[in-house]
Amino acid sequence: MSRTFDFIVIGAGSGGVAAARRAASHGARVAIIEQARVGGTCVLRGCVPKKLLMYASRHGAALAEASDFGWQWPAAPEFSMSHWARAKATETARLEQLYRQLLADSGVELVPGRARLEAGGEIVVGQQHLQGPHILLATGASADHSLIPGAEQAAGSDEVLDLQRLPGRLTILGGGYIAVEFASILAGLGCAASMRYRGDLPLRGFDPDIRRRIATSLQQQGIALHAGALPQQVTRRADGWQLHVGTGSETTDYLMVALGRRPNTAGLGLERVGLELTAGGAVPVDAQLQTAVRGLYAVGDITHRKDLTPVAVAEGRWLADRLFAASERPPPSLQHVPTAVFSLTPAASVGLAEGECPPGTAVYESDFRPMRLAFGTSRERCYLKLLASPVDRKVLGIHMHGNDAPEIIQSLAMAVTAGLSKDDFDRTMALHPSTAEEFVLMGKPKRYLC
Repeated sequence: MSRTFDFIVIGAGSGGVAAARRAASHGARVAIIEQARVGGTCVLRGCVPKKLLMYASRHGAALAEASDFGWQWPAAPEFSMSHWARAKATETARLEQLYRQLLADSGVELVPGRARLEAGGEIVVGQQHLQGPHILLATGASADHSLIPGAEQAAGSDEVLDLQRLPGRLTILGGGYIAVEFASILAGLGCAASMRYRGDLPLRGFDPDIRRRIATSLQQQGIALHAGALPQQVTRRADGWQLHVGTGSETTDYLMVALGRRPNTAGLGLERVGLELTAGGAVPVDAQLQTAVRGLYAVGDITHRKDLTPVAVAEGRWLADRLFAASERPPPSLQHVPTAVFSLTPAASVGLAEGECPPGTAVYESDFRPMRLAFGTSRERCYLKLLASPVDRKVLGIHMHGNDAPEIIQSLAMAVTAGLSKDDFDRTMALHPSTAEEFVLMGKPKRYLC
């Protein structure tokens, strides 16, 4: 006999939990199914622990910078990965318990186990049978190791975040933001890191000036970049890994694969309800987040549209409002989604990249040495870029590579979303001395796009 709910969510990550809680707040009877820990990738094995490791690496760089300002220590500081791992485990356990409490306080029933869809809107979880008119898929995505033969046993970002001891030599396959972040972070902690990727520069899809500066920054950290040089095969050895590249080979102590992520759809029984996936394994949805199966919806990374946690959260809440509060608000726009790369010199962007702008677009730029490094010998620089429309001077995109880039771009994302113009920036008073003031002090364009 099936138990009936108004809303059944499969996956208790950020998007699923947000949708479930919002639906319950509107009076819906809600169940959420999770086969592992509550909290999902971002909270437990992605964004949050990754940034905590970035802070650990950043502290090491800050200590070196502090010595230029007069700080001295009797001995060189050392980093303990095992200490960090214990602290990380404590923090993620706290966050998981918080998520569980939020669900309970919202009146959402947590059903542990693996969900399988059956015809007629029924879901089987072990010996339990659940049924409801509205079902949400929010199972996220996982690292895809299938592109390189032999890489199935290699580490992904999940495994790196569980390390108790840092490897001496590390090779990362991939050039996306996950690869860039972990290469930079681990190099900052003392690993000899190298990257191998398909393109000519890391961070495909980002503005070209940001890509070039990130590559330079990584090399200044001592990271070896091998563009267009993915191995044809990798082999696990007792003492590490062998990478077969061209007609030769090289060895490394530790291998991490960051060649993209694949939606978590295996075992859900989607074929039983007649749902066909995209060529990349994603669940296709329309503008209303509805799949081709009536009453079945999907949000977040499983749709592989914009694989970012805030997008999944916004989509989940919007769907719950539409289904259970008759909201007529339009779905979340994916047009101006800010994004950041948390490398040791981070980068962040919002809006259009240079290659996406129309001819005649004005390019404003500022490139300078940060005041933070005035007394040192670091070659780090700060780069800011603003793109303005040739028609009405509307700001089309903002990009930054510098120490405070994520925080500054988050604030400026409101300006891009609101459709402000370069004139609005020019009218804004600067806050001095700050890095962000450079965005309102840009005078003449450096160039115009052809």
